[in-house]
Amino acid sequence: MAEPVVRIPDAKVALSTASVYPESTATAFEIAARLGYDGVEVMVWTDPVSQDVEALRRLSDYHQVPILAVHAPCLLITQRVWSTDPWIKLQRARAAAERLGASTVVVHPPFRWQRQYAKDFVTGIWRMADETDVRFAVENMYPWRYKDREMLAYAPEWDVTKDDYRHFTVDLSHTATARTDALSMIDRMGDRLGHVHLADGKGSAKDEHLVPGRGTQPCAELLERLARTGFDGHVVIEVNTRRAMSAAEREADLAEALAFTRLHLASAVTRPSRMPRP
Repeated sequence: MAEPVVRIPDAKVALSTASVYPESTATAFEIAARLGYDGVEVMVWTDPVSQDVEALRRLSDYHQVPILAVHAPCLLITQRVWSTDPWIKLQRARAAAERLGASTVVVHPPFRWQRQYAKDFVTGIWRMADETDVRFAVENMYPWRYKDREMLAYAPEWDVTKDDYRHFTVDLSHTATARTDALSMIDRMGDRLGHVHLADGKGSAKDEHLVPGRGTQPCAELLERLARTGFDGHVVIEVNTRRAMSAAEREADLAEALAFTRLHLASAVTRPSRMPRP
């Protein structure tokens, strides 16, 4: 006979501050504290608070919500945040992570038109990773599509498993948009998978970032696999709540995402029961 046991990994569940957009970074800390998230990932973007390390420290202390990761300003709308030089952006992200006690910096691969940055990106990320205990976790992206046309916007690759990085971030909204197999991708990442952006998608050309369970991605299967393998990185809820009709609806979506994650971030395992004594 086998006795069922539930194994829950050491992974912490965090809320990305991007999940409350267009609300502020400060609002994300409030919601994370109220709903019981283990921490936050700060998306550094145009909100001045997201760029201010001391302001972030005060928010973290006030709400008693640790900052677990810093997402470097890699988006089109953040091209001028923390300098126009992409390496300076990463240096500042690393410095912020070190000062805030965050273990991870999330970084996107370069845009293809950032030619010199793209040329040196793989070796440069290794060099920066060797200079700190902070993980640089490079995130999978996707081709840009318009009607029947496809544009490869990222270099060296949108599929970051084709290059050699010390740590990876897997984003399940991005696997949906890329129309690639998420579980095969994390198999290729192996023990270098250090960070998860949990969201869902239906394979649209748009990066949807749906609440987990509302799309076609294997969100539950991924979480259960992480539980079985003892994953000790961070699982970050990064969903789009821009269409929420009220603050209450936004908070309900983020509560649902957290409940889904905690439910599936546990795996039923079996162990032999003790043999009866003769």
